[in-house]
Amino acid sequence: MNNKILLVEDNKALSKLISKKITENIDFEVDIAHTLKEAQTFIGSKNSYFIALLDLNLPDAPNGEVVDYMISKKVPSIVLTANVDQKTRDEILKKDVIDYVFKGNMDDVNYIFHLIERLSKNRDYKVLVVDDSIVMRNEMKRLLNLQMYKVFSAAHGEEALVYMKDNPDIKLVLTDYNMPVIDGFELTKTLREEYSKMQLSIIGITANSDQMVSSKFLKIGANDFINKPFTKEELVCRVNNAIESMEYIETISDMANTDFLTGARNRRSFFKEVEAYMDYARANNEEFAVAMIDIDHFKKINDAYGHDMGDIAIKELVRLITESIKGADIVARFGGEEFCVLLKNIDKSSAIELFVRLRIRVAQNIINIKSNKIQYTVSIGITFNCDEDIEEMINQADMALYNAKNSGRNRVEIADAE
Repeated sequence: MNNKILLVEDNKALSKLISKKITENIDFEVDIAHTLKEAQTFIGSKNSYFIALLDLNLPDAPNGEVVDYMISKKVPSIVLTANVDQKTRDEILKKDVIDYVFKGNMDDVNYIFHLIERLSKNRDYKVLVVDDSIVMRNEMKRLLNLQMYKVFSAAHGEEALVYMKDNPDIKLVLTDYNMPVIDGFELTKTLREEYSKMQLSIIGITANSDQMVSSKFLKIGANDFINKPFTKEELVCRVNNAIESMEYIETISDMANTDFLTGARNRRSFFKEVEAYMDYARANNEEFAVAMIDIDHFKKINDAYGHDMGDIAIKELVRLITESIKGADIVARFGGEEFCVLLKNIDKSSAIELFVRLRIRVAQNIINIKSNKIQYTVSIGITFNCDEDIEEMINQADMALYNAKNSGRNRVEIADAE
């Protein structure tokens, strides 16, 4: 992705401050120009920019000429201004700019960083606009494209459902109420049968002044509602708020389901997902394997190097396990230095081979931290799909792990078949 920004600001102290904070906080490169002429030089050098931050009043462009220039060069732009009167605001928003930021105090400057970070994340989100008015459809698509979203558009609910089938990773739907074929209500109800609010955000839109329309939209599953006509700022704020709410929910969900130190699943999340998978696997005669993995002599690492180094050793083991398994497989921290791994859709010989390679890789891995070199081994116990529940399978893998420990460690042992 393009992570380079052009900052055009004649206040050298402010431009230096903004540039420093951008590079320190959001990992973007910044080119600084103090005049329109310098900005033109950067653009003429075939530089490609994610966005441009543009002072509205420059020594050689006192009337916002730099904004028109950047728009003509198709550079997404955010306007920086010391004046936010109604006339200035209206003139700015008539142009194809992302947003404007008042240069009043540090809070306003900090908003720039939040906005850049939001735009950067938006590049990964797909949005679907559904409206039977081609004018309204195209206008919403234009505004959301400026916000860096990947935007699809549909003329009615039936067409929208086709887009959703082809693009199940769409995260937000903006739907009009009055449409032919399938209206906004029916579309919302249909989508909610398949997608939860954690998976998909829906914003209802209508020109109908009846308040019952908005309440009905919300009752049948919409996250928010917008009345026509709406301003550019209202649309953008509501869309960004909807996406951010989903991100917060996802973050909370991740925190509830993952181990804080390693990012692996926690025990509760592991059991929940594995039980559902085992029902599927047994119904479809799919082979799988469960393994318990434990770091050998882990107490010696903590005693010799301290608990911080012990945490690093644990995180390094998770990295090696994750790189060795498939994306659909599951690794969970069960406590301390002990982990449980489920390998999906794999035969016995392939599972054994994978864990043997993992054991060797861990033994050969050296962690270099400052002047310390940490090296350790693991013991692994494996069991394969049987008629027992997951807890019994884990007990069997645990017994195999116990045998590996008693047989000298740095070993892979297989649970005895009943």
